[in-house]
Amino acid sequence: MTVTRRTYAVATACIAAVIALAAATTGTASTSAGAATATAAAAAPNPITHVVVILEENHSFDNVLGKFCTEVASGQIVRPGKDSHCDGTNTGITSTGTTIPLASAADYVPFADHSVVGQQRDIDAGKMDGFSLDPNCAAALANCYSQYDPLAGPCATGSCIPNYAALATRYTVSDRTFEAQASPSWAGHLVWATANQDGFYGTNPITSPAGGPQPVALTSGWGCDSGRVTPWGPTKTLVPSCVPTATGDLGPNWTGYTGAKAPYVPTIFDKLDAKNLSWKIYGGAGAPGSTTAPYSAAGWQWAICPTFSECLYSAQKNNVVPASQVAADAAAGQLPSYSVVTPTAAESQHNNNSMSTGDNFVGQTVAALQAGPEWSSTAVFVTYDDCGCFTDHVNPQQYNASWGIRVPMVIVSPYVKLGYTDAHPTTFAGTLAYVEHLFGLAALSSMDATAYDYRGSFCLNPATTGCTPAGLAPTAAMIQRPAALSTAQKSAQVTAGLEDT
Repeated sequence: MTVTRRTYAVATACIAAVIALAAATTGTASTSAGAATATAAAAAPNPITHVVVILEENHSFDNVLGKFCTEVASGQIVRPGKDSHCDGTNTGITSTGTTIPLASAADYVPFADHSVVGQQRDIDAGKMDGFSLDPNCAAALANCYSQYDPLAGPCATGSCIPNYAALATRYTVSDRTFEAQASPSWAGHLVWATANQDGFYGTNPITSPAGGPQPVALTSGWGCDSGRVTPWGPTKTLVPSCVPTATGDLGPNWTGYTGAKAPYVPTIFDKLDAKNLSWKIYGGAGAPGSTTAPYSAAGWQWAICPTFSECLYSAQKNNVVPASQVAADAAAGQLPSYSVVTPTAAESQHNNNSMSTGDNFVGQTVAALQAGPEWSSTAVFVTYDDCGCFTDHVNPQQYNASWGIRVPMVIVSPYVKLGYTDAHPTTFAGTLAYVEHLFGLAALSSMDATAYDYRGSFCLNPATTGCTPAGLAPTAAMIQRPAALSTAQKSAQVTAGLEDT
């Protein structure tokens, strides 16, 4: 089914209700947001006491929301708020300087190089024209030069992203959220916990070669329990892909190892524990995969906690539960102060998986949060851990030489600005800064200490600022069944499971 026009409206009664709620509810006041937000509007009582991050896999902004932004600009999609236009495009630039139209993206996400070297090639010193040099795209540029259309497409409802598009229409879009560094998933998730890469080069962990660090055993995933290694430090020395405890312990899978290792760094979870604030990682299947492959269907490679010996081998691991549990916790009014939701492979939208299945997951997770009794005190950040790496036209280096490619970010809450676009440049560290300022936590590094914290996305004081909050009314999840995988696609999934992707 192809939809030619979709307009989302929010009832005036809901807006009035949330304005009253914002004026009457008290909560934790934000502390200083650093240089980027020091001149923010006058402080208002903050009703938000629950922050949820939904962290999907491997897509650039233009790949997911570029077409959305152009359809807003053309009037095909009507966002109901002020400052509703966002920065997207329908074209990309190749290494020859040729501008080409972006193809309609397939439900089955193709593989593209999203390694550190690959992303640096794509950025090409800010020219954003290196995507065509990806060997995975040489024979078919559409593998890297494609985008999803909210109003049409190859999926059961037409569009493969109806839920993400609906959220982007009504709530706040950040069109200037970048990777903190040009790195793939493992290092990206490291930043989400620590606001730095702890000296790691950024590549996904690999099985150690002969002569390299040797673990007790190889298991599933990328963290301390996996027995894998990754480059660290200026000489790119292979070390265990594990952040040790404060005493240097890497855990039982590195018993007897005496070689080089990364230093200890604290996490946002440590900061929350110190303040007696609750947290959970709703991490894929909640446990390692059953094979020794680094990339598993269980999603353990993305569950964050396994990368930190302190988390994996202490009581903190009890806070890692299946992603499916977030709906039950929301319904029971038992959301922690801070949650990170990472998917299983099938729900991840990762290369070699279904985009629409992941969109179902996002829609169902947000709908469950909105249906729960704590929705009126919740903010949800829905984003992606790296670029995938699909084309994007915005040069990150104009803001910071170390930043990586732009990724989608939609902020969903009764208190975000209705149909708004936040154009302040920031990175993954901006969400950590938001959490720190909300709960009065110290910064983890200079990265989050100076990051823009999305404060401009929220409408907490409408009476004095004139903004309109999105309101309490929920968005209905749209569920669709993806097409069956072809034999070649199934084979590619199996191959990906055996590789360090």
